[in-house]
Amino acid sequence: MRSQSIEKPRIKKAVIPAAGFGTRLFPTTKVVKKELFPILDKDGRVKPVIQLIVEEAVSGGIEEIGIVTQPDSQDIFIELFQKPPSSGLYKKLSQDKREYSDYLLSLGEKITFLTQEEQLGYGHGVFCAQEWVGNQAFLLMLGDHIYSSTIDKSCAKQVLELFDQVENSVIGLNTLPGNIIKKAGCITGKWQELNSILNITQIYEKPTLEYARQHLRVEGMAEDEFLCIFGLYALTPKIFEYLEENINNNFQENGEFQLTSCLDKLRADEGMIGYVVDGKTFDTGMPDIYRQTMIDFLG
Repeated sequence: MRSQSIEKPRIKKAVIPAAGFGTRLFPTTKVVKKELFPILDKDGRVKPVIQLIVEEAVSGGIEEIGIVTQPDSQDIFIELFQKPPSSGLYKKLSQDKREYSDYLLSLGEKITFLTQEEQLGYGHGVFCAQEWVGNQAFLLMLGDHIYSSTIDKSCAKQVLELFDQVENSVIGLNTLPGNIIKKAGCITGKWQELNSILNITQIYEKPTLEYARQHLRVEGMAEDEFLCIFGLYALTPKIFEYLEENINNNFQENGEFQLTSCLDKLRADEGMIGYVVDGKTFDTGMPDIYRQTMIDFLG
């Protein structure tokens, strides 16, 4: 019997949870979704955060994007990506901006809107994409993080290409100082390639500095520097099993269904690779970092 070559899996779908309330940016988020906050991009255009995330996904080769929204805010995202401007606005646009409007609609053709009926946490938001994702690996992106690569490949493409190589879940990583890791998900593990690729042995959400010093040190890292989650995940669909288990058992952490503990279960079951991304991530959901992003993103 002739052997058949098997094509490596290639991730085609990305999930972007965008159903949070944005309480840290209140009162502006009372009227403007945090995913629609403006960012001046390198091409000189002022874009909403969600557009930059969608463009990042497309840059990695993603063909379909599922955006998880609150039921009463879905129309806002549809207006951005899937409806042309009103006739009055269209008449005011230059030819360049009219062509750009068509580009936005072309992005919209790749987008499916999914609903999170109740805001029960980030893990719950991810689980709301289960049916749409199906039994395939997917790229998970944070709805309030934007990314800037320091090499020719986009950050998303770096993570997706490594997933194709290892055929295992991959979490993008960056290095953070100990004084701010209490706001981040952190990992530890053993290097496969120094300062680049490692086998993850633990994932821990928002550790204290004392805990990190005892349990999350990685060989070769400077003192009080740790590897933290970058905000890009290439995941196998088994993650949904752990999310569903937590939801069915009403296992909440800090009053919500979280993702990090499910990631650690996935790691223990299937193994997981960490990749230090050549790039920067910007958390636009925090006031001080959003302000700094406006300065640094053009970098």
